[in-house]
Amino acid sequence: MTPFKSILFLLLTLTTTQVFCQYTDVINSNRPGVSRSAFSVGTNVAQLEVGPYIIKEERTPAAAYEVSGFGVDFALRYGLLLEELELNIEGNYQNDTKTFSSNFSSEENRANFKFLAIGAKYLVFDPYKNAEEDKPNLYSWKANRQFKWKSLIPAVSVYVGANYDTKPNPYTFTGIEGLSPKVMIATQNNFAGGWVFVMNLIKDRIGTDQSDFQYILTLTHSFSPKWVIFGETQGIQSDFYADNLFRFGGAYLMGKDFQLDTAITFNTKDTPSVFSVNLGASYRLDFHKDKEIDNGTSAEDEGERRANKKGKNKKKKKKKNEDVTGKKNNKQKKKDIDFD
Repeated sequence: MTPFKSILFLLLTLTTTQVFCQYTDVINSNRPGVSRSAFSVGTNVAQLEVGPYIIKEERTPAAAYEVSGFGVDFALRYGLLLEELELNIEGNYQNDTKTFSSNFSSEENRANFKFLAIGAKYLVFDPYKNAEEDKPNLYSWKANRQFKWKSLIPAVSVYVGANYDTKPNPYTFTGIEGLSPKVMIATQNNFAGGWVFVMNLIKDRIGTDQSDFQYILTLTHSFSPKWVIFGETQGIQSDFYADNLFRFGGAYLMGKDFQLDTAITFNTKDTPSVFSVNLGASYRLDFHKDKEIDNGTSAEDEGERRANKKGKNKKKKKKKNEDVTGKKNNKQKKKDIDFD
């Protein structure tokens, strides 16, 4: 079975699964890597992720050339109607100079979108829906860091969209223009100790001469509430271009709605060699509101009601204990009096 057919089979299988969502109190950004999280940003949340970079490529064998320039990655994400649904526009625009060094030196100035896509992502399975069952143990640091077999079950989302290519475009195969389908499966595992593993399987520009298959594997570790580091590998396979890219970097949470990041990208071949450095930022406008539950109250009000109820139960229990203790003390006093 070809990778494309495998993806379609998984898409059809997974779309029948009951879904749930997990809204985060702090920004949920796909940066600083290029993989996509399985989770959406949440309803009524608009989020911008942008990262300018500098790029240098060099091909040393026959038809040698060098590329130097700059570009910007960007994504606009919005949670619409359902907690599990996210609409997004993402792309990469690059401006560079390609210098040929064989025989007669010549230069070619290039500028265009390397890709520009619009689509929708939907969370089809969330193993963390009962997060209340996995509350942290306030009395054991070790218990919060130990491995849980349940964490091997990933959250899964599917993406369906379209890539738009203009003509002429120096970054695509000759003759490609207009819209072409794009599909993706994104999985995410949240492990104890602040470790997160994301996997993307992507089939892009379907039906064109540059139809490619990509996989992206990203491992992230947060060693404090504000600092995060990551490592990533990206494989690209098509008749037009093939590569294996590696990325390393980190991010800093400036506030619950604002994140800064940086990363380097490189490969291990010379056809061509690739080296890139980027700086990025993510910012969200958060108008998210918790859905009302069955009894007509909001999740926030329900949480307060439960907290108050728990407090009342504690007071009742305390009062009951005091009554019991009081009775025991009175009984003891009575015995002492009778004895005397």
